[in-house]
Amino acid sequence: MKVIISAGGTGGHIYPALAIINTMRSVDKNLEVLYIGTHNRMEKDIVPTYDIPYIPIEIYGLSKTKIFRNLKNIFLIRKQIKKCKQIIQDFKPDIVMGIGGYVTYPVLKAAQDLHVKTFIHEQNSIPGKTNKLLAKKATLIGVSFKESMKYFPPAKTFYCGNPCGEKALTAPKISKSSLKLPVTKPLVVIVMGSLGSMTVNNIMKEYILQEKDYSLVYITGKDYYDDFKNLKLPNHTLVFPFMENLPGLLKSTDLLITRAGASTISEIESLKIPSIFIPSPYVANNHQYYNALDLQNRGCALILEEKDLNPHTLDTLITKTLKDKDKLNSIKHNLTKQLSTPSSEIILNKIKEVI
Repeated sequence: MKVIISAGGTGGHIYPALAIINTMRSVDKNLEVLYIGTHNRMEKDIVPTYDIPYIPIEIYGLSKTKIFRNLKNIFLIRKQIKKCKQIIQDFKPDIVMGIGGYVTYPVLKAAQDLHVKTFIHEQNSIPGKTNKLLAKKATLIGVSFKESMKYFPPAKTFYCGNPCGEKALTAPKISKSSLKLPVTKPLVVIVMGSLGSMTVNNIMKEYILQEKDYSLVYITGKDYYDDFKNLKLPNHTLVFPFMENLPGLLKSTDLLITRAGASTISEIESLKIPSIFIPSPYVANNHQYYNALDLQNRGCALILEEKDLNPHTLDTLITKTLKDKDKLNSIKHNLTKQLSTPSSEIILNKIKEVI
């Protein structure tokens, strides 16, 4: 099988793509794969480390305020569609896959213009603009949330979950004792994504200094660690700029406080971690709130909106949740009801049917 795959901008798009490639490679030893991503974002550094051929293209996201950049980008999109057509004609893929991010538009548009089969994966509960534009001519559409199926043509749309959670299952566990934290105390982990959040960090500067009845690991994001590294922290409180093996830490976590990105949710569902979501209000269509709401409605998580976040509300909700053993057990039980078949395997089987 020959596959072109495109995804970019954030780990929430890149890591599901890598999970799919990994599954394909395990099933098809003759797989030929080519990855097309941006020339200036994180996939350009991550993807080649997995021994995947990589071709960068120059494209930027549309801005609500930078009109001249948008005009330049319209020109670039046309130029990159032409470039992608040549790549596709040379590579001759059986299917072209878009796993999220604006970089996928010229890649899949080129494939659709050339009548090559295409697959798109929508990670969020509310679809992004790129996938909405590509959906009409897509051959297959996979969704992470059942709720988002209503946005796409039903005949070619299927529920597959998010492949990102599969990698979490195999991550080596980071124990409490290895972090020199007491095994008898609940462990709370707070992380606002790999980049962190300025708003949340400002609140955390006060909250983190409070004495607590639980152990705390706070991951600031690389850009904000300097604000915390010289603080005199209470006992059983640790601060890190970044955690390479976050799924391994989650395996020892009693309660997670985090954003509601689709990949994070897939890891939570895979590892069955009780969580409190603080959805980012700064993303398109407020989709993180609706991602979190989907889980809350299924009894799989709680929500604390950023507008209601302060040191008191955060500590109160954490303490209340940790003390409510019935609630924690109910969340874990509801998480066990989620999709059990590996998402990548579902996607691969559907793709094999159409090619």
